[in-house]
Amino acid sequence: MEIRWLEDFMALARTRHFSRAAELQHVSQPTFSRRIKLLEEAMGATLVNRQTLPLSLTPAGDVFFELCQRVTRDVRDVRGQIANMEAEVSARISVGSTQGLFSHFYQSWASEAGVADRLQLNLKTTSWVGEQFLDALDSGECDLVLCYWHQDLPWGDRLGRGEYESIVLAREWLVPVSVATENGEPRFSLPGAAGQTVPLIAYHGRGFLQPAIEAHLSRSNASVHLLPLNENTQSASIKALVKQGFGMGWLPSRMTEKSEHFGSLTRAGDERWDVPLEIRLIRLREPRSGDLLTLWKTLENQHA
Repeated sequence: MEIRWLEDFMALARTRHFSRAAELQHVSQPTFSRRIKLLEEAMGATLVNRQTLPLSLTPAGDVFFELCQRVTRDVRDVRGQIANMEAEVSARISVGSTQGLFSHFYQSWASEAGVADRLQLNLKTTSWVGEQFLDALDSGECDLVLCYWHQDLPWGDRLGRGEYESIVLAREWLVPVSVATENGEPRFSLPGAAGQTVPLIAYHGRGFLQPAIEAHLSRSNASVHLLPLNENTQSASIKALVKQGFGMGWLPSRMTEKSEHFGSLTRAGDERWDVPLEIRLIRLREPRSGDLLTLWKTLENQHA
Protein backbone atom coordinates (compact mmCIF):
# COMPACT_ATOMS: atom_id res chain seq x y z
CA MET A 1 0.00 0.00 0.00
CA GLU A 2 1.31 3.43 -0.92
CA ILE A 3 0.80 6.74 0.90
CA ARG A 4 -0.55 8.30 -2.28
CA TRP A 5 -3.40 5.77 -2.25
CA LEU A 6 -4.45 7.14 1.13
CA GLU A 7 -4.29 10.66 -0.27
CA ASP A 8 -6.40 9.51 -3.24
CA PHE A 9 -9.00 8.06 -0.93
CA MET A 10 -9.15 11.24 1.16
CA ALA A 11 -9.67 13.32 -2.00
CA LEU A 12 -12.46 10.99 -3.08
CA ALA A 13 -14.08 11.09 0.38
CA ARG A 14 -14.13 14.88 0.29
CA THR A 15 -15.33 15.40 -3.31
CA ARG A 16 -17.60 12.32 -3.54
CA HIS A 17 -16.78 12.29 -7.25
CA PHE A 18 -14.18 10.25 -9.13
CA SER A 19 -13.50 12.81 -11.86
CA ARG A 20 -13.05 15.75 -9.48
CA ALA A 21 -10.90 13.69 -7.12
CA ALA A 22 -8.71 12.53 -10.03
CA GLU A 23 -8.27 16.14 -11.11
CA LEU A 24 -7.20 17.13 -7.60
CA GLN A 25 -4.63 14.31 -7.60
CA HIS A 26 -3.38 15.27 -11.08
CA VAL A 27 -4.05 11.86 -12.65
CA SER A 28 -6.47 10.56 -15.22
CA GLN A 29 -9.78 9.16 -14.01
CA PRO A 30 -8.99 5.57 -15.14
CA THR A 31 -5.70 5.67 -13.25
CA PHE A 32 -7.41 7.13 -10.20
CA SER A 33 -10.19 4.55 -10.27
CA ARG A 34 -7.64 1.75 -10.60
CA ARG A 35 -5.72 3.00 -7.55
CA ILE A 36 -8.89 3.14 -5.45
CA LYS A 37 -9.68 -0.43 -6.51
CA LEU A 38 -6.16 -1.56 -5.54
CA LEU A 39 -6.64 0.12 -2.17
CA GLU A 40 -9.88 -1.74 -1.56
CA GLU A 41 -8.23 -5.03 -2.53
CA ALA A 42 -5.37 -4.31 -0.14
CA MET A 43 -7.84 -3.61 2.69
CA GLY A 44 -10.04 -6.57 1.81
CA ALA A 45 -13.22 -4.46 1.93
CA THR A 46 -15.39 -2.22 -0.19
CA LEU A 47 -14.71 1.33 0.93
CA VAL A 48 -16.82 3.30 -1.58
CA ASN A 49 -20.52 2.86 -2.33
CA ARG A 50 -20.63 3.51 -6.06
CA GLN A 51 -24.43 3.08 -6.30
CA THR A 52 -25.29 6.42 -4.68
CA LEU A 53 -25.12 9.85 -6.27
CA PRO A 54 -23.06 11.51 -5.12
CA LEU A 55 -21.15 8.41 -4.10
CA SER A 56 -20.74 7.68 -0.40
CA LEU A 57 -18.44 5.79 1.90
CA THR A 58 -19.34 2.42 3.31
CA PRO A 59 -19.08 1.93 7.09
CA ALA A 60 -15.64 0.40 6.46
CA GLY A 61 -14.80 3.44 4.36
CA ASP A 62 -15.73 5.80 7.21
CA VAL A 63 -13.39 3.94 9.57
CA PHE A 64 -10.65 3.89 6.95
CA PHE A 65 -11.05 7.62 6.28
CA GLU A 66 -10.27 8.37 9.94
CA LEU A 67 -7.18 6.17 9.69
CA CYS A 68 -6.06 7.99 6.53
CA GLN A 69 -6.32 11.34 8.29
CA ARG A 70 -4.17 10.14 11.19
CA VAL A 71 -1.55 8.44 8.99
CA THR A 72 -1.17 11.29 6.52
CA ARG A 73 -0.95 13.82 9.35
CA ASP A 74 1.75 11.77 11.07
CA VAL A 75 3.67 11.35 7.81
CA ARG A 76 3.45 15.10 7.15
CA ASP A 77 4.70 15.88 10.65
CA VAL A 78 7.60 13.42 10.37
CA ARG A 79 8.54 14.80 6.97
CA GLY A 80 8.70 18.25 8.51
CA GLN A 81 10.85 17.02 11.37
CA ILE A 82 13.22 15.27 8.95
CA ALA A 83 13.43 18.35 6.75
CA ASN A 84 14.34 20.45 9.79
CA MET A 85 16.97 17.92 10.83
CA GLU A 86 18.47 17.88 7.35
CA ALA A 87 18.51 21.68 7.29
CA GLU A 88 20.35 21.75 10.63
CA VAL A 89 22.94 19.24 9.39
CA SER A 90 23.52 21.08 6.13
CA ALA A 91 23.92 24.34 8.05
CA ARG A 92 26.70 22.91 10.20
CA ILE A 93 30.28 23.76 9.39
CA SER A 94 32.26 20.86 7.96
CA VAL A 95 35.51 20.00 9.77
CA GLY A 96 38.35 17.80 8.53
CA SER A 97 40.58 16.27 11.19
CA THR A 98 43.39 13.78 11.47
CA GLN A 99 42.39 10.59 13.24
CA GLY A 100 44.67 11.23 16.21
CA LEU A 101 43.24 14.69 16.85
CA PHE A 102 39.69 13.47 16.34
CA SER A 103 40.22 10.71 18.91
CA HIS A 104 42.14 12.66 21.54
CA PHE A 105 41.37 16.35 21.07
CA TYR A 106 38.45 17.31 18.83
CA GLN A 107 35.47 16.33 20.96
CA SER A 108 36.71 17.79 24.25
CA TRP A 109 37.90 20.98 22.53
CA ALA A 110 34.62 21.51 20.61
CA SER A 111 32.61 20.93 23.79
CA GLU A 112 34.72 23.27 25.92
CA ALA A 113 34.67 25.93 23.19
CA GLY A 114 30.88 25.69 23.01
CA VAL A 115 30.86 25.01 19.26
CA ALA A 116 30.17 21.26 19.08
CA ASP A 117 26.59 21.69 17.84
CA ARG A 118 27.74 24.03 15.06
CA LEU A 119 30.30 21.63 13.60
CA GLN A 120 29.99 18.47 11.52
CA LEU A 121 33.04 16.22 11.31
CA ASN A 122 33.80 14.84 7.85
CA LEU A 123 34.76 11.29 8.79
CA LYS A 124 36.40 10.65 5.42
CA THR A 125 39.17 13.04 6.39
CA THR A 126 40.47 10.84 9.23
CA SER A 127 42.28 8.70 6.63
CA TRP A 128 43.82 11.60 4.72
CA VAL A 129 47.49 12.52 4.74
CA GLY A 130 49.13 15.92 5.07
CA GLU A 131 48.54 18.30 2.20
CA GLN A 132 45.24 16.63 1.29
CA PHE A 133 43.64 18.69 4.05
CA LEU A 134 44.54 22.01 2.46
CA ASP A 135 43.43 20.68 -0.91
CA ALA A 136 40.05 19.89 0.69
CA LEU A 137 39.76 23.48 1.91
CA ASP A 138 40.50 24.72 -1.60
CA SER A 139 37.88 22.45 -3.18
CA GLY A 140 35.20 23.21 -0.60
CA GLU A 141 35.05 19.65 0.73
CA CYS A 142 35.78 21.06 4.20
CA ASP A 143 35.21 24.47 5.78
CA LEU A 144 37.77 23.97 8.55
CA VAL A 145 40.80 21.75 9.07
CA LEU A 146 42.06 20.62 12.48
CA CYS A 147 45.65 19.43 12.27
CA TYR A 148 49.13 19.44 13.78
CA TRP A 149 51.43 22.16 12.50
CA HIS A 150 55.13 22.99 12.69
CA GLN A 151 57.68 25.00 10.77
CA ASP A 152 59.28 22.03 9.03
CA LEU A 153 56.38 20.82 6.91
CA PRO A 154 57.65 20.52 3.32
CA TRP A 155 54.49 22.24 2.05
CA GLY A 156 54.05 24.52 5.07
CA ASP A 157 54.76 27.61 2.98
CA ARG A 158 51.19 27.34 1.65
CA LEU A 159 49.96 28.71 4.95
CA GLY A 160 51.99 31.84 4.47
CA ARG A 161 50.75 32.74 1.01
CA GLY A 162 47.74 34.65 2.26
CA GLU A 163 45.16 32.11 1.11
CA TYR A 164 44.46 30.75 4.59
CA GLU A 165 43.98 31.88 8.17
CA SER A 166 44.72 29.77 11.23
CA ILE A 167 44.27 29.76 14.98
CA VAL A 168 46.63 27.98 17.37
CA LEU A 169 44.29 26.06 19.65
CA ALA A 170 46.87 24.25 21.77
CA ARG A 171 50.48 23.12 22.04
CA GLU A 172 51.50 19.49 21.86
CA TRP A 173 54.64 17.38 22.17
CA LEU A 174 55.61 14.23 20.34
CA VAL A 175 57.15 11.98 22.97
CA PRO A 176 59.42 8.98 22.18
CA VAL A 177 57.96 5.86 23.80
CA SER A 178 58.64 2.17 24.06
CA VAL A 179 57.02 -0.75 25.79
CA ALA A 180 58.51 -1.24 29.25
CA THR A 181 60.46 -4.25 30.44
CA GLU A 182 59.63 -6.02 33.68
CA ASN A 183 61.82 -3.61 35.66
CA GLY A 184 60.14 -0.59 34.06
CA GLU A 185 62.96 0.31 31.70
CA PRO A 186 62.26 0.97 27.98
CA ARG A 187 62.88 -2.03 25.80
CA PHE A 188 64.14 0.35 23.11
CA SER A 189 65.72 3.71 23.85
CA LEU A 190 67.36 6.62 22.10
CA PRO A 191 69.83 7.39 20.72
CA GLY A 192 70.99 3.84 19.92
CA ALA A 193 74.51 3.12 18.71
CA ALA A 194 76.39 2.04 15.63
CA GLY A 195 75.72 -1.66 15.17
CA GLN A 196 72.88 -1.45 17.69
CA THR A 197 70.14 0.45 15.89
CA VAL A 198 66.80 1.18 17.52
CA PRO A 199 63.79 -0.24 15.63
CA LEU A 200 61.41 2.58 14.75
CA ILE A 201 57.70 2.56 13.96
CA ALA A 202 57.59 5.67 11.78
CA TYR A 203 54.93 7.99 10.42
CA HIS A 204 54.15 8.43 6.75
CA GLY A 205 56.62 10.84 5.18
CA ARG A 206 53.89 13.00 3.61
CA GLY A 207 51.99 13.41 6.86
CA PHE A 208 52.21 16.12 9.50
CA LEU A 209 54.40 14.35 12.05
CA GLN A 210 57.33 12.56 10.42
CA PRO A 211 58.83 15.76 8.95
CA ALA A 212 58.74 17.31 12.44
CA ILE A 213 60.57 14.33 13.94
CA GLU A 214 63.22 14.26 11.23
CA ALA A 215 63.84 18.01 11.44
CA HIS A 216 64.10 17.83 15.22
CA LEU A 217 66.62 14.98 15.05
CA SER A 218 68.67 16.79 12.42
CA ARG A 219 69.02 19.77 14.76
CA SER A 220 70.14 17.55 17.61
CA ASN A 221 73.82 17.46 18.55
CA ALA A 222 73.64 13.73 19.28
CA SER A 223 73.90 10.99 16.67
CA VAL A 224 70.77 8.89 16.41
CA HIS A 225 70.78 5.31 15.13
CA LEU A 226 67.30 4.26 14.01
CA LEU A 227 66.06 1.41 11.87
CA PRO A 228 62.61 2.27 10.43
CA LEU A 229 60.49 -0.89 10.22
CA ASN A 230 57.42 0.55 8.52
CA GLU A 231 55.36 3.72 8.02
CA ASN A 232 51.89 4.48 9.34
CA THR A 233 49.53 7.37 8.70
CA GLN A 234 47.76 7.02 12.05
CA SER A 235 49.10 7.55 15.56
CA ALA A 236 46.80 4.81 16.82
CA SER A 237 48.49 2.27 14.54
CA ILE A 238 51.92 3.31 15.74
CA LYS A 239 50.79 3.08 19.36
CA ALA A 240 49.45 -0.44 18.81
CA LEU A 241 52.73 -1.66 17.26
CA VAL A 242 54.84 0.02 19.93
CA LYS A 243 52.73 -1.54 22.69
CA GLN A 244 53.24 -4.96 21.13
CA GLY A 245 57.00 -4.48 21.37
CA PHE A 246 57.95 -4.18 17.71
CA GLY A 247 59.92 -0.97 18.26
CA MET A 248 59.80 2.55 19.62
CA GLY A 249 57.85 5.45 18.20
CA TRP A 250 56.85 9.04 18.80
CA LEU A 251 53.32 9.66 20.06
CA PRO A 252 51.43 12.83 20.91
CA SER A 253 51.59 13.30 24.67
CA ARG A 254 47.80 12.93 24.88
CA MET A 255 48.18 9.33 23.72
CA THR A 256 50.89 8.18 26.13
CA GLU A 257 48.68 7.00 28.97
CA LYS A 258 49.24 3.59 30.53
CA SER A 259 48.36 0.75 28.20
CA GLU A 260 45.71 -1.73 29.27
CA HIS A 261 46.50 -4.35 26.64
CA PHE A 262 50.25 -4.72 26.10
CA GLY A 263 51.84 -3.39 29.25
CA SER A 264 52.94 0.09 30.19
CA LEU A 265 54.45 2.55 27.76
CA THR A 266 57.48 4.41 29.03
CA ARG A 267 59.75 7.07 27.68
CA ALA A 268 62.32 5.89 25.16
CA GLY A 269 64.45 8.98 25.75
CA ASP A 270 64.62 12.16 27.80
CA GLU A 271 63.01 15.51 27.03
CA ARG A 272 65.61 16.54 24.46
CA TRP A 273 63.94 14.09 22.07
CA ASP A 274 60.49 15.62 22.55
CA VAL A 275 59.22 17.31 19.38
CA PRO A 276 57.15 20.51 19.78
CA LEU A 277 53.95 20.89 17.75
CA GLU A 278 51.00 23.23 17.43
CA ILE A 279 47.38 22.16 17.06
CA ARG A 280 45.84 24.52 14.54
CA LEU A 281 42.45 25.22 13.06
CA ILE A 282 42.71 26.44 9.47
CA ARG A 283 40.24 28.00 7.03
CA LEU A 284 40.31 29.80 3.72
CA ARG A 285 40.87 33.53 4.09
CA GLU A 286 37.66 34.13 2.12
CA PRO A 287 34.99 32.20 4.09
CA ARG A 288 32.16 30.57 2.17
CA SER A 289 29.47 31.59 4.68
CA GLY A 290 28.68 34.19 7.27
CA ASP A 291 28.15 31.44 9.86
CA LEU A 292 31.75 30.32 9.41
CA LEU A 293 33.05 33.84 9.88
CA THR A 294 30.94 34.31 13.02
CA LEU A 295 32.23 31.07 14.52
CA TRP A 296 35.80 31.99 13.58
CA LYS A 297 35.58 35.32 15.39
CA THR A 298 34.25 33.52 18.46
CA LEU A 299 37.24 31.17 18.46
CA GLU A 300 39.68 34.00 17.81
CA ASN A 301 38.38 35.79 20.89
CA GLN A 302 38.81 32.63 22.96
CA HIS A 303 42.44 32.26 21.89
CA ALA A 304 43.45 35.93 21.75
